[in-house]
Amino acid sequence: MLIPSQNWGEDIQIESSQVKTNLRQIQDQIAPYNVKIVAVTKYFGLNAIKAGYEAGIRDFGESRALEAIEKIEMLPDEIRENSTFHFIGHLQTNKAARVVKYFDVIHSVDSLKLARTISQAACNLNKRERILLQLNNAKEEQKSGYDKAELKADFRAIIALEGIEVIGLMNMAPLGAGEEVLEYLFADVRQFRDELEQEFSVKLPELSMGMSDDYPVAVRNGATIIRIGRKLFNRV
Repeated sequence: MLIPSQNWGEDIQIESSQVKTNLRQIQDQIAPYNVKIVAVTKYFGLNAIKAGYEAGIRDFGESRALEAIEKIEMLPDEIRENSTFHFIGHLQTNKAARVVKYFDVIHSVDSLKLARTISQAACNLNKRERILLQLNNAKEEQKSGYDKAELKADFRAIIALEGIEVIGLMNMAPLGAGEEVLEYLFADVRQFRDELEQEFSVKLPELSMGMSDDYPVAVRNGATIIRIGRKLFNRV
């Protein structure tokens, strides 16, 4: 369902100074590791993206296709041209072409059918879309994502598609999971990535794992991209 722009959260005033403070705290926590921070702005309006940009952020994540595109179209040219936009939510095939047009990276590819649709849309735009394959290794029924056997079965066909570049794996850990469970799940994604690289002779440099509540555990277990919303844009 399309959320009207007046309900994006524009009434929440977000100061770039606060975002900068929050960003610095996160960077201090992950300092020993080389990790990209994607600022998740899906619950916020243009103000959050602008504040994040002013604070030095250049990677932004959205998960609702239509209102995300509306936001991107309304951004100043400087922000659009100098930012990388990541689509991190469940993507329906009928919206894939529009997402490919506006987003640089898609984290949540969960089927061969979707990968083929993205590839065709990218070819039509004379581009090569970077994607990550979503692994649901927690086996949560309410979440999208491959299980390991299905992903392996589709993997060779996916990496052969002309319009995409598979750069890694993505997962979402269960909300409220304990540290022991998180350690297992994130390490499992990394180990499965290593298996794919060896079996299919490919490089998958990116692991998109960890959000505001669990990113320290994800980073310890090999995350190269963390997706942070609340920790960046709320007062802490």
